Amino acid sequence: MEPNVRFWIAERQSFIQRFLQWTELLDPTNLVVSIEKIEKSRQLLLTNEDAAKGDLEDKRIQEAWKRSLSTVHPDNSKLIPSPFRPAALLPFTAPMVFLSMLPVKKLKSMILPQASFYTYSTIFNIVNGNASYARRPHESILLGAGVIASSTFFGLFPRLLQVKFSLSSVLNRNVIPVLILAQLSGMNVVASRSLEPMRGIEVMDKKGNVIGYSRKAGAKAVKDTATSRVALFGTSALIPEVFSYFFKRTQFFLQCPWSLWTLKLSCTILVMGLMVPVSFSVFPQIGRIQCSELEKEIQSATEETELFYNRGV
Repeated sequence: MEPNVRFWIAERQSFIQRFLQWTELLDPTNLVVSIEKIEKSRQLLLTNEDAAKGDLEDKRIQEAWKRSLSTVHPDNSKLIPSPFRPAALLPFTAPMVFLSMLPVKKLKSMILPQASFYTYSTIFNIVNGNASYARRPHESILLGAGVIASSTFFGLFPRLLQVKFSLSSVLNRNVIPVLILAQLSGMNVVASRSLEPMRGIEVMDKKGNVIGYSRKAGAKAVKDTATSRVALFGTSALIPEVFSYFFKRTQFFLQCPWSLWTLKLSCTILVMGLMVPVSFSVFPQIGRIQCSELEKEIQSATEETELFYNRGV
């Protein structure tokens, strides 16, 4: 069995335990760990079948799990490119979220932040989504290009209206952009991973034996990930806006207007720094689904009452 799958199945963790686990996996050093060290860690886990159940006090085993879970895809055992590992989400998207929420003076100034954000989000979702179903490389490229173009358009459209009709109320300037960013982040997950509910993803028993491919499990995996992404980017955009709204009414802002942007950027990074592990921890990495909720052909292929699937990140 793939070690990462074995770990997530064996460790029935609560939300708090998953949160603490993700704070370790999101360590920025996981972006620069060498391939040689990852291979050694994987070899250690492959030769130690009981590593998930015991030996967690062993620092060598702990470090091996940290490297494996943070750098290797659980479906195909391939190395995740460094810019799209879970630990890269915060440093890449926090500045993009900050720039996307800046007041609009000219539409041209918003094109690059919006396009950059949705380009990165789309690639991240495809790379870290479930990879157990058959797909050709050109399908992912065409799907990704379409999702990037549509997400960027819908992200820019309300900004275009804001500039053209000079909409400057708090609702139009602060609230609606937050709602749109949150909703589009969720829809980006749904669109970029739309092949999963269409073709079905692997469902397995507790020993890792693949029972079949389920479209219903694919739909659940995408839905849960989209929900967590709405919470992540919605909260990360909303809280800095709320802080800024009250900060503008202080005497300090009147004396130092430039401090607003420092506050918003710092607040965005801090909130995202908390929300990234929270959003990854809301749902288990390896999801569980009752066999009775799956397709009839899968129900007839096993006597298990509960099956497992990779939710993706």
